[in-house]
Amino acid sequence: MTKRDYSLVGESTRIAIETGLASAEWYHTDVPRKAMKELMRRSDGPAIRDTLIWIVAILASAAGIVWFWGTWWVVPFLFVYGVLYGSSSDSRWHECSHGTAFRTRWMNDVVYQIASFMLMRNPVQWRWSHARHHTDTIIVGRDAEIAVMRPPDLLKAALAFTGILDFRYSLPILVRQAFGRLSDDEKSYIPEMEQGKAVVAARWHIAIYIATIALALYTRSWLPLVLIGLPRLYGTWHMVTTGLLQHIGLADNVVDHRLNTRTVYMNPISRFIYWNMNYHVEHHMFPMVPYHALPRLHELIKHDLPQPNPSMWHAYREVWPILLRQLKYEDYYLKRELPPTARPYRGEFHKVDMSAAAE
Repeated sequence: MTKRDYSLVGESTRIAIETGLASAEWYHTDVPRKAMKELMRRSDGPAIRDTLIWIVAILASAAGIVWFWGTWWVVPFLFVYGVLYGSSSDSRWHECSHGTAFRTRWMNDVVYQIASFMLMRNPVQWRWSHARHHTDTIIVGRDAEIAVMRPPDLLKAALAFTGILDFRYSLPILVRQAFGRLSDDEKSYIPEMEQGKAVVAARWHIAIYIATIALALYTRSWLPLVLIGLPRLYGTWHMVTTGLLQHIGLADNVVDHRLNTRTVYMNPISRFIYWNMNYHVEHHMFPMVPYHALPRLHELIKHDLPQPNPSMWHAYREVWPILLRQLKYEDYYLKRELPPTARPYRGEFHKVDMSAAAE
């Protein structure tokens, strides 16, 4: 029987609050004030450039799908469009939810709303959910965004790469919310004054999907659904490949991001799709640093962080044996080794049983 209650209103929630894990003070690497001020400087330029590239690539691949529809030539355009719609929208949603991608607020808001729709995520609900993920990262009973729970469901984790489970999970939630019903978990992190907005947002999303289905039926073609909605199913694999590595196999119920978050070096294409979120320890320590400044932040604080995984392949080879062992010993996790230049993990920062760690 599992020891962890992943609901946000159960026993683990009570324990997290009583032990001080909820909304705790987290460890931060020391960064000179002047350097941090420079890193946190916001600018419209990089995000406008990257967003224009993203939009042009989406429109070009969509045009290719329409032009070559009904032939095998459509396949490469489906591949590109799917990843841009179903995967790269996640990083745009993420950075714009923080309000750091652009300096101009309305630009963040517009991209956030578009990306939320692409991902079948209620923009009101997920803004508050992600705020909780940052204040209580991988704190069981508090964090609503724990992707792989313990003991791990390996079949569910494997199916995540297909997009089937997330699609099957996200759409019914939007339908439920559109009927005005929020779950107890959702009510635990969405302020009461925002809950009505969440219902309205869900209704707008569902209305667009209904219109898309109606157009598909009217034209007797799958094309409208292939362009709107279904990319959330067939294009999500890159988002899952990169996103699972953020925290999987590492410690839970700690307040040191070096213990529960992973940085992975990635190729330039994946970094563009992912908007530098591969520097994930750095992002969690300093979430107000824009995505385009994360490589510089990494160079500044890497002396105090575990060695990054050199590739995604290396990271998954590291994770797999941890997951297998967690099937029998759910307290088991990987304790990343710190370099000699780092400040040590300190016991007063967390309640985790260090004897269960994989050295």
